[in-house]
Amino acid sequence: MAVRTVRNGRITSRAVRAAAVAACAGLVLTACGSTKDTVASGDNGGDGDGKVGVILPLLTSPFWQSYNDYVPKMAKSEGVDALKTVNSNSDPSQQITDINNQLNQGVKGLVVAPLDSAAISAGLDQAERKGVPVVAVDVAPEKGKVAMVVRANNVAYGEKACEYLGKQIPSGKVVQIMGDLASVNGRDRSEAFRACVKKNYPKLKVLEIPAKWESDTAASKLDTLLNANPDIKGIYMQAGGVYLAPTLQTLKSKGMLKKTGEKGHITIVSNDGIPQEYDAIRKGQIDATVSQPADLYAKYGMYYIKAAMQGKKFKPGPTDHDSEIVKLPSGILEDQLPAPLVTKENVDDPKLWGNTVG
Repeated sequence: MAVRTVRNGRITSRAVRAAAVAACAGLVLTACGSTKDTVASGDNGGDGDGKVGVILPLLTSPFWQSYNDYVPKMAKSEGVDALKTVNSNSDPSQQITDINNQLNQGVKGLVVAPLDSAAISAGLDQAERKGVPVVAVDVAPEKGKVAMVVRANNVAYGEKACEYLGKQIPSGKVVQIMGDLASVNGRDRSEAFRACVKKNYPKLKVLEIPAKWESDTAASKLDTLLNANPDIKGIYMQAGGVYLAPTLQTLKSKGMLKKTGEKGHITIVSNDGIPQEYDAIRKGQIDATVSQPADLYAKYGMYYIKAAMQGKKFKPGPTDHDSEIVKLPSGILEDQLPAPLVTKENVDDPKLWGNTVG
């Protein structure tokens, strides 16, 4: 997940709106051409014209800062008239207010990165009532209608971290610094990592820190955990954007930050693919990260909102951009974008988005 500093799910509205996914005879990523769907045939007449609102979860993480920088560039390249981004400041209730404000301004489409998988349904319901299509980025809503979810496979994040640590550490204790379990991203990564270790690496013992995407919480709880467990051999950080700096600082303060190859080195795997993680890999401070595609989130968020405004529909299957559209249990479609594992062997690959930003 991309991540955020605080995710306190204070909204509990769970109005049920099952998303109806229409099958069409065209190829995958080919429009059905129907404009009968309410979302596709709003006030814009289904022609793809009109302003698009873009709502961010936060701007305190380097990941979301990068995404925010990509938005205007990708909007221009995809021919989308995007308004200036709105920052919900890690507050799910503020995010619903932001959605309503954008709708009241007459936007014809919305690209939203939900803070809370359940709470976002209140905003999605408002958009549906106004006939405005929504594309969700990074987080899949539990309920509500969206034209597409643009996201990487977060289950694979947890599994990749597990496999890397499992191959490096024969036995011992590993720590999982988790995200907010109110978010499907936090749940997917946590459950996948836990299940993979149990199945494939039973000699590893997983200790868990529920940190809610909060850097201060991660630092404090890691400090306490290391006091009781100084023999930790590995760490999985679910969000490098908020956990990298406090984790490295905590280890350094305890004299436990050893470089790769040094005696006592703690193997660390992260998530996000931000430049700071790449620098840490090069320095031998951490070992790997899963690159969450901030650039592609922005690109395909714009691609799918334009398609939705034009009345286009999609169906499950491989895409032409090395991803796959899957149908979630809720009935929502999700384009699962590629998210490669980055280690010292490929950290300098110029194709990685983290190597293209300052």
